[in-house]
Amino acid sequence: MIRHILLTGLPGVGKTTVIKQLADSLTAHHPEGFFTQEIREHGIRKGFELVTLDGRRQLLAHVNLPGPFRVGRYGVDLAGFEKLLKTIDLPHSPSGVVILDEIGKMECLSQRFMQEVEALLASSKIVIATVALKGEGFPAKVKHRPDCLVVTVTLHNRSTLADTLLPEIATILSSHKDDPHAASS
Repeated sequence: MIRHILLTGLPGVGKTTVIKQLADSLTAHHPEGFFTQEIREHGIRKGFELVTLDGRRQLLAHVNLPGPFRVGRYGVDLAGFEKLLKTIDLPHSPSGVVILDEIGKMECLSQRFMQEVEALLASSKIVIATVALKGEGFPAKVKHRPDCLVVTVTLHNRSTLADTLLPEIATILSSHKDDPHAASS
């Protein structure tokens, strides 16, 4: 049975835009989680910050960030990311809907993040997340779960995809509500 929605697609195709639209449409369910937002300086991407659904911000990565944790040209603020994860504590959140943008290389440098994603996927919560189109390791493992519907965001479907997915999400929410064996997390 499908319990989670994973959005994938090429970089810059609009995955984050679609997941934000879904979060806005699901406000009655009080979703919790975060988005990844580009940091641009003079029109050039210099890094990424995380923005929680309640508006908190945390640097994720920047070209000028030193340290051992790197993805491409970006230094990753692993300690800051893990501090944010501890603060929002998604596995113990009262919300039944969790938004994760994204399950990607930078985020997967954190063992805590991967453990929390595993816990969320195994819980009664519904996870709506973005995940890289290509790659190995944890993101690929998540995409191959039988309880995850993987949807590719394209230039052709990105403007209507949120509306297309809402009935599927409503079905998941309804079946969860009606399941007396669903454990609350």
